[in-house]
Amino acid sequence: MSEKTEVVVVGGGYAGVMAANRLTQRADVAVTVVNPRQAFVPRLRLHQLVGGTHDAVVDFREVLAEGIRLVVDNVTGIDAAGRRVTLAEGGELGYDYLIYAVGSGSAGPRVPGAAQFAYPIATLEAAQRLRSVLFDTPITAAVTVVGGGPTGIETAAELAEQGRGVTLVCGGVLGPYLHPKARRTAHKYLAKLGVSVLEGPDASVTEVTPESVRLSGGRTLNSQVTIWTAGFGVPDLAARSGLSTDTAGRLLTDETLTSVDDERIVAAGDSAAPSDLPFRMSAYAAGCLGAHAADTVLHRIAGEQPEPVDLSFPAMCISFGRRAGIFQLAHKDDTAIRLYFTGPVGKKLKEFSCAASVEHLVEEAHKPGSHSWPKDGKHRPALLQAQRDDAAARVA
Repeated sequence: MSEKTEVVVVGGGYAGVMAANRLTQRADVAVTVVNPRQAFVPRLRLHQLVGGTHDAVVDFREVLAEGIRLVVDNVTGIDAAGRRVTLAEGGELGYDYLIYAVGSGSAGPRVPGAAQFAYPIATLEAAQRLRSVLFDTPITAAVTVVGGGPTGIETAAELAEQGRGVTLVCGGVLGPYLHPKARRTAHKYLAKLGVSVLEGPDASVTEVTPESVRLSGGRTLNSQVTIWTAGFGVPDLAARSGLSTDTAGRLLTDETLTSVDDERIVAAGDSAAPSDLPFRMSAYAAGCLGAHAADTVLHRIAGEQPEPVDLSFPAMCISFGRRAGIFQLAHKDDTAIRLYFTGPVGKKLKEFSCAASVEHLVEEAHKPGSHSWPKDGKHRPALLQAQRDDAAARVA
């Protein structure tokens, strides 16, 4: 170890980059980011990559602060006792503190045939592969998008705007997060683009074949290209390394985002499960949690008590091609309210949010410690108390 405090950040997504940049507030901290790609991937743009309207990559030199070391590799194991990580290409990195920000990806569909014949979109490589497949597929070919969340909606809209015939299979309802009024608007936008939306109990996928999608109601859809956007999963690195995780594989932490197993390991982003009550997976939450994880490490280096995480969710947004969007406002507890913006205004707010997710990283790189976010202070403590009360009741 050098005289500096060595911090290794595993993952170079929104959470990892935000954490790494924020750590540079201290000159006596050496930061290393381990990431499998040479470029930063703004995942909010992956549906645009599929549609050919954005590259969905940003040079790390634009978002990482000077002095941060980037190691392009995969971490295959974490030795908490020895404070080191093992790299796929060989060798190890020692650390004084580790920030676990491995992010999320496709959940690995369990529906028969989905893993073999459906195309995921959750990673850069998956989106690039799908883009290539679509490039070689006639515009008249039937396309099915599985998943009624933001990624499914945005992908379906992006492709329909190109003139493709797209069916969106929701399983449940379209845009479950949206307020019912906003959901009706979403239906109108998709209908205008020519997207056929299937919802309800008869619209769950039961099998995917090379040329079709079979639904729970008995219907079979012709589908030359099937795109799978239903659900996200996290890498199993924490579990494989003997660290405690929740049922989804996220690293279990306390409210300061510190691992329940080791105070030298702090989690951030989609792969963190504070108090077994993880926040909704999103780029917004990832940036906030990345900043808080860095603050926790900085407090520990300074010999101070880290603070519990606190953030609220003011909004979420969905694009419907390049000309319309819905910007859904929310209560602090991340539930939608009746107020939302639509049309060109909604689209501009969506585009602003996508751009801001990267600009926040750039600003933190130049002014470490500057990033701030809306706080709650009410709803999460209530959830935690309800969790404790429920645990006590089960014991009794």
